[in-house]
Amino acid sequence: QVQLVESGGGLMQPGGSLRLSCAASGSIARTNVMGWYRQVPGKQRELVATITGGGSTYYTGAVKGRFTISRDNAKKTVYLQMNSLKPEDTAVYYCNAVPYFDRWGQGTEVTVSS
Repeated sequence: QVQLVESGGGLMQPGGSLRLSCAASGSIARTNVMGWYRQVPGKQRELVATITGGGSTYYTGAVKGRFTISRDNAKKTVYLQMNSLKPEDTAVYYCNAVPYFDRWGQGTEVTVSS
């Protein structure tokens, strides 16, 4: 059974930074590709960043150059450093594998507003 617990969200002004964390437990291997997803009410969940077990990363165009995904395999933790935040980054952020496990965490809410 996989359990994912996201944290670190909050209210931030445009241009600010936040660091999200995702603590994973259960059957997650170091080789699992992990990702951060986000969802706005009424819209589909979208994948914004991924990281392989070896540290190779991918970012969707909307966040490239502003967000950085990283992982600590020993701690089974995945991070998302979010800089230069924009109002359109407002969403609930989730982490999961890619492709994702059936079970999702509760997510962490990020609100970017002045």
